[in-house]
Amino acid sequence: SKVTELVLDNCRSSNGEIEGLNDSFKELEFLSMANVELTSLAKLPTLSKLRKLELSDNIISGGLEVLAERCPNLTYLNLSGNKIKDLGTVEAL
Repeated sequence: SKVTELVLDNCRSSNGEIEGLNDSFKELEFLSMANVELTSLAKLPTLSKLRKLELSDNIISGGLEVLAERCPNLTYLNLSGNKIKDLGTVEAL
């Protein structure tokens, strides 16, 4: 519960989600999940202190609206190398 930075780059996701990443990470300010084969952010826990989120090189194509409600203090987001096809997908942010 005191962890402020978590790097899970290159770990493999299970069914498009990261096992063990849950609401107990209340103090998390930086989270990196690059190249983990994430397909969705639906299982992302509420991380109210998260400021920086690295999600490059995954398989995310939509569902970004969950970031607005679960990560209200987000100031940096990297979605490069994902399957986002049009700008309408990121409008929720």
